[in-house]
Amino acid sequence: MKSCKRILLGITCLSLALSFAAHADPEAGRDKSFTCTGCHSSPGYRNAYPGYTVPKLGAQKADYLEAALKAYRDGDRQHSTMHAQIAQMSDQDISDIAEYFSQLVKQ
Repeated sequence: MKSCKRILLGITCLSLALSFAAHADPEAGRDKSFTCTGCHSSPGYRNAYPGYTVPKLGAQKADYLEAALKAYRDGDRQHSTMHAQIAQMSDQDISDIAEYFSQLVKQ
Protein backbone atom coordinates (compact mmCIF):
# COMPACT_ATOMS: atom_id res chain seq x y z
CA MET A 1 0.00 0.00 0.00
CA LYS A 2 2.82 2.43 0.88
CA SER A 3 4.54 1.77 -2.43
CA CYS A 4 1.32 2.55 -4.33
CA LYS A 5 0.98 5.84 -2.47
CA ARG A 6 4.59 6.70 -3.27
CA ILE A 7 4.07 5.91 -6.93
CA LEU A 8 0.92 8.04 -7.05
CA LEU A 9 2.70 10.86 -5.25
CA GLY A 10 5.57 10.63 -7.73
CA ILE A 11 3.21 10.71 -10.71
CA THR A 12 1.38 13.69 -9.24
CA CYS A 13 4.62 15.59 -8.65
CA LEU A 14 5.84 14.82 -12.16
CA SER A 15 2.54 15.96 -13.65
CA LEU A 16 2.70 19.22 -11.72
CA ALA A 17 6.31 19.81 -12.76
CA LEU A 18 5.44 19.25 -16.41
CA SER A 19 2.45 21.56 -16.23
CA PHE A 20 4.70 24.34 -14.90
CA ALA A 21 7.36 23.73 -17.54
CA ALA A 22 7.83 26.68 -19.84
CA HIS A 23 6.20 26.38 -23.25
CA ALA A 24 7.71 27.74 -26.42
CA ASP A 25 6.33 31.14 -27.36
CA PRO A 26 6.63 31.91 -31.08
CA GLU A 27 5.82 35.61 -30.54
CA ALA A 28 8.71 35.89 -28.08
CA GLY A 29 10.80 33.89 -30.56
CA ARG A 30 10.11 36.45 -33.29
CA ASP A 31 11.52 39.21 -31.07
CA LYS A 32 14.48 37.11 -29.91
CA SER A 33 15.40 36.04 -33.44
CA PHE A 34 15.90 39.55 -34.81
CA THR A 35 19.57 38.97 -35.63
CA CYS A 36 18.85 35.45 -36.95
CA THR A 37 16.43 36.64 -39.61
CA GLY A 38 19.05 38.79 -41.30
CA CYS A 39 20.73 35.65 -42.65
CA HIS A 40 18.18 32.87 -42.29
CA SER A 41 15.08 34.61 -43.64
CA SER A 42 16.38 36.91 -46.37
CA PRO A 43 15.47 35.64 -49.86
CA GLY A 44 18.54 34.92 -51.95
CA TYR A 45 21.04 35.74 -49.20
CA ARG A 46 24.46 34.15 -49.64
CA ASN A 47 27.35 34.38 -47.24
CA ALA A 48 30.37 36.17 -48.73
CA TYR A 49 32.98 33.84 -47.23
CA PRO A 50 33.10 30.97 -47.54
CA GLY A 51 30.78 30.85 -50.52
CA TYR A 52 27.81 28.82 -49.39
CA THR A 53 24.09 29.39 -49.27
CA VAL A 54 22.80 30.20 -45.80
CA PRO A 55 20.06 27.71 -44.86
CA LYS A 56 16.54 29.06 -44.63
CA LEU A 57 14.86 27.96 -41.42
CA GLY A 58 11.19 28.52 -42.20
CA ALA A 59 9.02 25.41 -41.69
CA GLN A 60 11.84 23.34 -40.18
CA LYS A 61 10.80 21.11 -37.28
CA ALA A 62 11.07 22.93 -33.94
CA ASP A 63 12.72 19.91 -32.28
CA TYR A 64 15.45 19.84 -34.91
CA LEU A 65 16.07 23.59 -34.68
CA GLU A 66 16.18 23.47 -30.90
CA ALA A 67 18.70 20.61 -30.90
CA ALA A 68 20.87 22.38 -33.50
CA LEU A 69 20.82 25.69 -31.64
CA LYS A 70 21.73 24.05 -28.34
CA ALA A 71 24.57 22.21 -30.08
CA TYR A 72 25.93 25.52 -31.45
CA ARG A 73 25.56 27.16 -28.05
CA ASP A 74 27.24 24.30 -26.20
CA GLY A 75 30.08 23.94 -28.71
CA ASP A 76 29.01 20.48 -29.92
CA ARG A 77 28.37 21.89 -33.38
CA GLN A 78 31.09 24.18 -34.75
CA HIS A 79 30.39 27.52 -36.37
CA SER A 80 31.97 30.61 -34.82
CA THR A 81 29.25 33.06 -35.92
CA MET A 82 26.43 30.83 -34.71
CA HIS A 83 28.17 30.22 -31.41
CA ALA A 84 28.74 33.94 -30.89
CA GLN A 85 25.10 34.73 -31.64
CA ILE A 86 23.64 32.10 -29.34
CA ALA A 87 26.22 31.62 -26.56
CA GLN A 88 24.26 33.60 -23.97
CA MET A 89 20.78 32.30 -24.84
CA SER A 90 18.77 30.29 -22.35
CA ASP A 91 16.95 27.07 -23.14
CA GLN A 92 13.72 29.10 -23.14
CA ASP A 93 15.16 31.58 -25.67
CA ILE A 94 16.16 28.70 -27.92
CA SER A 95 12.75 27.02 -27.61
CA ASP A 96 10.99 30.26 -28.48
CA ILE A 97 13.19 30.89 -31.52
CA ALA A 98 12.83 27.31 -32.75
CA GLU A 99 9.05 27.51 -32.42
CA TYR A 100 8.96 30.83 -34.28
CA PHE A 101 10.98 29.54 -37.25
CA SER A 102 9.00 26.28 -37.34
CA GLN A 103 5.82 28.25 -37.94
CA LEU A 104 7.19 30.30 -40.84
CA VAL A 105 6.31 29.37 -44.39
CA LYS A 106 9.10 27.52 -46.16
CA GLN A 107 11.04 29.88 -48.43
